[in-house]
Amino acid sequence: MDFALLTTAPHVLLPFQGELMTEDKQPTLVGVTTEFGANADGLFIKKSQDIPQHLLDDLKDQRNQSTTRREGEFMKVASIPAVVAEKWLKEGFNILDPNVNGREIVRRLKAENLDGFLATDKEI
Repeated sequence: MDFALLTTAPHVLLPFQGELMTEDKQPTLVGVTTEFGANADGLFIKKSQDIPQHLLDDLKDQRNQSTTRREGEFMKVASIPAVVAEKWLKEGFNILDPNVNGREIVRRLKAENLDGFLATDKEI
């Protein structure tokens, strides 16, 4: 699956604030490809991100198992590709804003038919 984002705005870098990763917890990062071009409207930037099928399969398995699994203090709700988070940021929806909650993110994923990135079927 390939997601693309066309924009005329400059690239926005978001700081990562997370826990220290041990070697066994290192994420597999999938890069964002940036291309530049021109059309009748002027110059544009096209960003795309390859989403591996195994990621979607893993998320589907997590969703299927989520209703029978007891959660602790934290629950994985979704895995959101960088290009989707950046698109939302340009639309004024910042998933890193402390005032944005999981329900809003889930609602937005479903509204944009991006349910495949959800990691749970539980209500949040």
